[in-house]
Amino acid sequence: MVTSQDSGTMTSKNYPGTYPNHTICEKTIAVPKGKKLLLRLGDVDVESPACASAHLLFTSSVEQHGPYCRSVTVPRKLLLNTSEVTVHFQSGSHISGRGFLLNYASSDHPDLITCLERGNHYLKTEFSKFCPAGCRDVAGDIFGNTVDGYRDTSLLCKAAIHAGAIADELGGRVHVLQHRGLSRYQGGLANGVLSKDGSLSGKRFLFASDDCSRALSSDPGVQFRASSSWPGVSDSEKPAPWSASQAQLQDQGPSWAAGIDEQGEWLQIDLGEEKKITGIRTTGSTQPNFNFYVKSFVVNFKNSSQWRTYTGVLDNEEKVFQGNSNWRDPVRNNFIPPLVARYVRVLPRAWHQRAALKVELLGCLSAQGDQSPVWREARPDTELSAKTEDELPSEPDTHPAEEVPPGAAGLNTTAVAIPLVLLGVLLLAGVGLFAALRRKKKAENVYASPEPLKTGCWKQVKHPSAEFTISYHSDDEETRKLGLECYRQPLDAVGADSASRAGSTFRPTDAREDGDAHEYALPLPRAGPEYATPIATPRDTPAAGGHAPGYLVPPPACAFPGGSGYDRPRAGGADGDARGGRLL
Repeated sequence: MVTSQDSGTMTSKNYPGTYPNHTICEKTIAVPKGKKLLLRLGDVDVESPACASAHLLFTSSVEQHGPYCRSVTVPRKLLLNTSEVTVHFQSGSHISGRGFLLNYASSDHPDLITCLERGNHYLKTEFSKFCPAGCRDVAGDIFGNTVDGYRDTSLLCKAAIHAGAIADELGGRVHVLQHRGLSRYQGGLANGVLSKDGSLSGKRFLFASDDCSRALSSDPGVQFRASSSWPGVSDSEKPAPWSASQAQLQDQGPSWAAGIDEQGEWLQIDLGEEKKITGIRTTGSTQPNFNFYVKSFVVNFKNSSQWRTYTGVLDNEEKVFQGNSNWRDPVRNNFIPPLVARYVRVLPRAWHQRAALKVELLGCLSAQGDQSPVWREARPDTELSAKTEDELPSEPDTHPAEEVPPGAAGLNTTAVAIPLVLLGVLLLAGVGLFAALRRKKKAENVYASPEPLKTGCWKQVKHPSAEFTISYHSDDEETRKLGLECYRQPLDAVGADSASRAGSTFRPTDAREDGDAHEYALPLPRAGPEYATPIATPRDTPAAGGHAPGYLVPPPACAFPGGSGYDRPRAGGADGDARGGRLL
């Protein structure tokens, strides 16, 4: 059982193996007073008919939940109305059964997940979850590393510890980004968690960070010192001291090795100025013929004259970091919280054959490190896929997941291509709709003023109606009325002179008689009907009376002394009369 002030992990004995027969176990878990207790049951596999001889039970002063066993439905989440509860586990005679795994946290973390959640349980490309304390030693594999990412079948919280996103002693919120998978994943040891090499997968996930993890040991001005150095030999058995200057991880050749095989030896790194240090990477001798490496070590640091020992996050005892397990492979450990210092010393605590190592410090400038990443506060995302929400796992996956066939990558590509095609169709439809609206608007504004809109102060303009409307000036209205009165006069009132004018009126072809003049020059009979209205005559120059150019509209009869509203035909015969009428 691993607990912190705000979260923790509890399992039955031997989990995920078979729990012992005839055992009774009680344990009280609590969160700060005034907060509610949130329980997440990751796995419950207790063999017992009707939960009589074996079960899991939660009791407090105000409520009880359970008993739970294999034969009943177990809730995935319980929110208690108390800050403290007693967990009671009892077993009888049984053949199989893994027992239980329980995670808890305060109600401040409604997005709590269990240590058994994997990356492929989530469909979103970006999400945030709260991992409880104590997931490092839970059975289950992870594949990959913090640089390239982790295979989506990896345990989420265990991978977060490996990446240095959270400390196992505290737990914490992790921000996960999912990307397209890789064909191969390279594992390694980091923060006490061993990641395995993995094969092809459709997706992978990484943890967001503040980008404060670059190599500091290779910066200009960095110096290495040591308490002693081994005056050894090289691979060619020639004298070759294993001095502190050879301790940079990027340098080729043998590493630093202590000259004395005793506790208290150290390797010191002077960064030249204060830096924020977030992690350390170490290797062994890097020489296959010299199987030297440090198994564990502690770290001291200082800025001026006082050396301090890096301690754990929950106590003031020195923190012992897990080192290397061979002479070749690098191991990473993160400082959570990070330290700010200029001088760092690595003190070996256990080693193989001889204390030898290469070192690389990770971090950034102290000013940059003071700016922690800012995250959007969003509603906790606690949804799982339908499978993981509705049913408990029948058996925890403690073995590497099966390799995904190459066709899985094609499915992933299809899932991306379909939304893109739909987006393109919607975009084209939007462009067509916009063009139609533009054409409609242009058609509605055909009678608007052709003057361009003035820039500057905006003034609302009332657009003309879409109906076809013509307005007349008041003076023109009087002229129109007079003209209509003249046209309404009977033909007898017009007079004989007006009836003899050529070019003013015509009659149909069927009224023509042999021997008559041109039909368009003949006057209409006085009593006959009028077949056409007068034709306006265009004039190029103003008349003597000073009329403006354009078409001359016949004035009303009252405007002429003779009382006639028509011009007289010109003399010169039928042809001349036809030309004088200016037929159009």
